[in-house]
Amino acid sequence: MDQAAGSGSAQDARSVPVCYRHPDRETGVRCTRCERPICPECMVSASVGFQCPDCVRGGSGTGHAPGASRPRTVAGGTVTADPRLLTKILIGINIAVFIAVQADEHLLEHLVLYGAWPLKPFAPTSGVAGGEWYRFVTSMFAHQEYWHIGFNMLSLWWIGGPLEAALGRARYLAVYFVSGLAGGALTYLIASPTEASLGASGAIFGLFGATAVLMRRLNYDMRPVIALLVINLIFTFGFSNISWQAHIGGLVAGVVTGYAMVHAPRRKRALIQYGTCASVLLVSVVLVLVRTAQLT
Repeated sequence: MDQAAGSGSAQDARSVPVCYRHPDRETGVRCTRCERPICPECMVSASVGFQCPDCVRGGSGTGHAPGASRPRTVAGGTVTADPRLLTKILIGINIAVFIAVQADEHLLEHLVLYGAWPLKPFAPTSGVAGGEWYRFVTSMFAHQEYWHIGFNMLSLWWIGGPLEAALGRARYLAVYFVSGLAGGALTYLIASPTEASLGASGAIFGLFGATAVLMRRLNYDMRPVIALLVINLIFTFGFSNISWQAHIGGLVAGVVTGYAMVHAPRRKRALIQYGTCASVLLVSVVLVLVRTAQLT
């Protein structure tokens, strides 16, 4: 009995976990669904990370972890048949709004984000300070130039698809909208109140931030996403007609919410994940209220 207890203690003291199917093999990789340690022989390549053979078979293997009978993403979301569905829908909405704007240029005036017009001493008649808070949402889907929507939609497809598969639909959508709204709030706070801002860049930069956090969590090579992010930041600060406030606000929000999505402990996962999103939104609302008080 003492010998068995001693063996168990030695096993518990291991700093590196062992494969659940091959106890004699140490590994630092875990299944992205059930989070059990898996060795190279048991790794099955997935859209994001690796999965164990049991999860690939739909949880029919013996000895499967109780919480893994239903396939889950690394963030706890439900694995779906089409992991890019929301990304496709978001791209479709952006393109539809772009087509509508090309058909009627006056429509853009009601979609873009700007603070107030006219300024003091006149009472604001339009803009966010005039109560048009809906502009924070509509401006996220509005584009005027072909190069602008083309670049943003390519980035959304390239970054958004894999991130949606990794987080699950609800969590992915939360990161997207929280990042976009945070970018709009920072723009409203800092930029000139008469300067119009539009585009999905704030939300997309949030996806960049969340992707970087995810890749760090999975111990992936981060050089590609860092290089792409640096290139985008060079463009952000290299051209005068780009709203750097939206990019930075979205990036920070994406990093914060993304960290909560992939690092939250399983027992309180949903509470921490959505609580963090709510906290970022609350900060954004406070910034908007502060700026509105300055303009009215």
